[in-house]
Amino acid sequence: LLKTETAPEYGKKENEQDDEDEEPSDKRRKKTRGSIDYRGKTYLAPLTTVGNLPFRRICKDYGVDITCSEMAIAVNLLQGQTSEWALVKRHPSETIFGVQLAGNRAEVVGRAAELLSAECTVDFIDLNMGCPIDMAFNNGGGSALLASPKKIERMVRTMRHVVDCDLTVKFRTGVKSGDNVAHTLVPEFARWGASVATLHGRSRQQRYTKLADWEYIAQCHKEAPGSMAFFGGGDVMSWEDYWEHMDQEMCDGIMVGRGALIKPWIFKEIEERRVWDISATERLDILKKFAHYGMEHWGTDSQGIDNVRRYLLEWQSFLHRYIPAGLLEVLPQKMNQRPPAYYGRTDLETMLASDKVNDWIKISEMILGPKSDGFTFVPKHKSNSYEG
Repeated sequence: LLKTETAPEYGKKENEQDDEDEEPSDKRRKKTRGSIDYRGKTYLAPLTTVGNLPFRRICKDYGVDITCSEMAIAVNLLQGQTSEWALVKRHPSETIFGVQLAGNRAEVVGRAAELLSAECTVDFIDLNMGCPIDMAFNNGGGSALLASPKKIERMVRTMRHVVDCDLTVKFRTGVKSGDNVAHTLVPEFARWGASVATLHGRSRQQRYTKLADWEYIAQCHKEAPGSMAFFGGGDVMSWEDYWEHMDQEMCDGIMVGRGALIKPWIFKEIEERRVWDISATERLDILKKFAHYGMEHWGTDSQGIDNVRRYLLEWQSFLHRYIPAGLLEVLPQKMNQRPPAYYGRTDLETMLASDKVNDWIKISEMILGPKSDGFTFVPKHKSNSYEG
């Protein structure tokens, strides 16, 4: 239901004029392989549904360096599905941008990677080996690949051979908790041609429960040769978390996912090394900006506005988890910190903290006007909310 965006023309960026379609193909296929130093750069994780183009623009406004599309299914791209091609659209503000591919067969991901490299302006293509959801896992994709190193090798080598841009990989510690395999794969990724390897410090079995294992991430970093940048990720929600891991040289860079969904200004805090006690009015202004970006992206007709509202509500299912810095007795807020209901410093701050879907809809109506007749919303990430 949410994937109703209009498909982009291959290789065309948002806001480009039609006459620019005549650009020579060699310009579109400008080689970027090996031209980017990823180390030390902030990286917004590829996020299904909520990692859409308007959200990535918000994070760019707050200074993130690297952005990546939502996970795109290789076979769907090859079938020309418009909803899948819409996921890989790049905004001009995205200075270092990649597309994440998911699949379970080397020939399929290879063909999709070759098509993306030829027809789109991307700096890297990322192979997903971390998705824990049953749909991907049961089809042999995502984190299920971690049990098949030979298949991983075929996929990485094939993709590396056919693309002009960098090839990167994202993966988890292993399939089952206590049975880590990532440390054995890290040096192989470099040998097979990956420019960046990003490890989420949890197993597939853990999903997003318990804490990410940063000691294991640091162990894997020691296995990474200098030819490949090694990133870590998991539970980073403050500039203190970020710089603690970086200063201890646990990795070459950090990918931020849920921390950016809960507080997209985290990238500004990281750059300035300070806590921002952002006001409720400033947070509402962020949602207004998202709505503006959303209408540019999805349109201003009734269907477009409904899409903007749905994606805003999906994002609010994470945003409401933010605890204002001025209300915390101990800083910083931690990812696994789920506070009881509280009163904010203003009525708006209290409403923004609500875990009720009905309150989220009221917030959307403050920005987009009354919802259309028959509009209903159930968040994809149901654990983040409760029915109002």
